[in-house]
Amino acid sequence: MTTREARGLSAVESEEETIAGYLQRNPDFFERHQGVLARLKLPHARGGAAISLVERQIEVLREKLAGMEAKLAELLRTARANDAIADRLHRFTRRLLRAVPRTEAIARIEAGLREDFDAFHSVLVLIGERPGLPEQQFVRVVTPDDPNLKSFESLLASGKPRCGQARDSQREFLFGPEGPEMGSVALVPLGNKGSIGLLALGSVDRDRFHPGMSTEFLARMADLIADALTAGEAA
Repeated sequence: MTTREARGLSAVESEEETIAGYLQRNPDFFERHQGVLARLKLPHARGGAAISLVERQIEVLREKLAGMEAKLAELLRTARANDAIADRLHRFTRRLLRAVPRTEAIARIEAGLREDFDAFHSVLVLIGERPGLPEQQFVRVVTPDDPNLKSFESLLASGKPRCGQARDSQREFLFGPEGPEMGSVALVPLGNKGSIGLLALGSVDRDRFHPGMSTEFLARMADLIADALTAGEAA
């Protein structure tokens, strides 16, 4: 037995690495030896008869192209979905800009959420005195020391929207008798560190509002609502 035979697979692997390295350093090898290229055969990726190297390369390129097409299709779907959301947000903005009195602004906020965003379970919690504001199901006015606000302290302090599950006490405070039905919620602070209050959106679908979803549009909505309410108070 030769030394090379004794080395077994290690020698074969070494030769393969040498060949692979040579071909990488000399990409024009098959152009200079086209006869070798024509004689090379590779097993078909899905079994069956052997195919030429060129045919195998074409298969690989087709597979890569199919993968790129799938990614592109997903990007297009995401872009269309974002465009649709942006369009709804634009209509929502126009509703708010046309509303000057605070009561009118609140009515348009509720209508926009319901009609443009299918948010049929929503409540606007306003902190502080709101003289002249009529009672309505959509609005909840509380004092700054209301004990129900304790569980929202970290949310309000962060000033950032939060999506996912809510405590039983929070759902009951926000949505009343419908609270237990809310599978997921979006909580959106309004004003600097929630100084104005918060907007709560609820859904019976547990996946409608989840922790992994983007909250960029909710944050923009919060700014618009806060501006509308502030303008209404000034008026």
